[in-house]
Amino acid sequence: TTFAALADPSRRMILDRLAQGDAKVGDLAQPLNMSAPAVSKHLRVLERAGLLQQIKEGRIRRCVLKPDALQEAKDWVEHYSKFWTKQLNSLDEFLNNGKK
Repeated sequence: TTFAALADPSRRMILDRLAQGDAKVGDLAQPLNMSAPAVSKHLRVLERAGLLQQIKEGRIRRCVLKPDALQEAKDWVEHYSKFWTKQLNSLDEFLNNGKK
């Protein structure tokens, strides 16, 4: 769910904005140039992925970044990055030894 949520550029923009600090839903919607229901849909996807939390304060909803899910995704990518680096280094060694 984390990578599916991160796949959309609008959702990545929302997370970039939240990395600077908490924000009201209206403030998040403004630079995206989309309707409030569309922004709410993106926020629900991000919330289900554990990337943000929405907090109601009266009539206003404030969003807070939850970086733990991003850390999990980073760890997963690093794990496979090490694997592929090892595989590519082995291929490079094989190709270089084959030329000799």
